[in-house]
Amino acid sequence: MVSKKETQGNIKIAFFLNFIFTIIEIIGGILTNSISIMSDAIHDLGDSLSIGIAWILEKKSVEKPDEKFTYGYARYSLLGALINSLVLLTGSAIIIYRAIPRIIHPEQINKEGMMLFALVGILVNGFAAWKTSKGEAINEKVVSLHLLEDVLGWVAVFVTSIVVYFTNWYILDGLLSVAITLFILYNVGKNLKKIVSIFLQKAPDNINLKKIEDEIVNKSSAIGIHHIHIWSLEGINNYLTMHVVVSNNSTCNQIKVIKNDIKHILLHHKISHVTMEIEFEDENCETFDCELEQNNDPHKYHSH
Repeated sequence: MVSKKETQGNIKIAFFLNFIFTIIEIIGGILTNSISIMSDAIHDLGDSLSIGIAWILEKKSVEKPDEKFTYGYARYSLLGALINSLVLLTGSAIIIYRAIPRIIHPEQINKEGMMLFALVGILVNGFAAWKTSKGEAINEKVVSLHLLEDVLGWVAVFVTSIVVYFTNWYILDGLLSVAITLFILYNVGKNLKKIVSIFLQKAPDNINLKKIEDEIVNKSSAIGIHHIHIWSLEGINNYLTMHVVVSNNSTCNQIKVIKNDIKHILLHHKISHVTMEIEFEDENCETFDCELEQNNDPHKYHSH
């Protein structure tokens, strides 16, 4: 598992590599008089800004809980992923907007200059994408997607410059740009869906709530469980709260055993933070949601 510190380091490296290469691109675009390179330089400048934001928010996300943020600052990392996704959507829209006229009216490109900068672009962005590709944090994954977009873009530029060098089929430049952008939009859409789901506190996709309920009832001495809520803080750490019903004659030690058994079960389901409220068999749950559940399914609480 990649640590938070390593994630910050990877994003930091990606930022500096992207920013330095953006400056090189701008100089190269001026020297070669290539509008394609200048356009990509503007796009990379936007990438650099968004990666810089991701780096700052990733550093903020490791701060410990305090009086204002009792869960800590982990979701700052998720906020960085959201900002990066929106930047990618905007950048992709601009690329398509600029590419379509080139398909309709192909323009001559500086083939030799594009080959040279494409090779440098593949190496620089490829290394940065590799550094961030191993991370588990959504923020780092979105940054990696930024860099993957750049790598694929430069591969397309390199291939196009070679083909155009021998054929003068300038229309390929626009066609490849649109194809790559659509691929990136597809991946951004998947990440954005996951980000929004986490912000809306949807249960993680890798969690089977029914299986967890069955295991707790079958492998512990709890009579039943209800009022279960599970969510992820930032796509990595999962939290769960629930009410646990125990027998009326349960002792303190027996309740401790039940709690430990439940925590052990949940740990296997990658749920690290658990909050349990213990209720006795003849005790009425006064929580409004519980009352509704009891009215709809009075047998839900007593599974033994």
